[in-house]
Amino acid sequence: MRVQQISIFLENKKGRLAKVTEVLGENDINIRALSIADTTDFGILRLIVNKPQQAYQILKEAGFTVSTTDVIAVEVTDQPGGLSSILRHLDKVGINIEYLYAFVTQTTTAALIVFRVEQVDEAIKVLQQNGVRIVPGDEVYRM
Repeated sequence: MRVQQISIFLENKKGRLAKVTEVLGENDINIRALSIADTTDFGILRLIVNKPQQAYQILKEAGFTVSTTDVIAVEVTDQPGGLSSILRHLDKVGINIEYLYAFVTQTTTAALIVFRVEQVDEAIKVLQQNGVRIVPGDEVYRM
């Protein structure tokens, strides 16, 4: 039920983001979702890709500072309050959301949100007990 996210530390310099996407594209790695957080000097690019292990290795070999993190992908009803209901389930049991970002899919009935929490297994358990669909990693990588 976990999804492997690739995080890349990038200097905030012209061409660095382009280089990451070039290296991935040349190696037939498709970016499924991304988020970037930046400061004046650097940024952290977070990616969900179709081949996370291969992406990690290729980016390391290309000289990037790379790490992997387990996240969860949650299907959220695409209507007002859909995300709020899921966040309430986690809040009730004291699970903090470190960050989240949207994932574009072809469906029109649901949105996919990627969550980073400290207690991944507990979050999965709570959400499943409350009828929330957790999208397995192998399914996310194929989207």
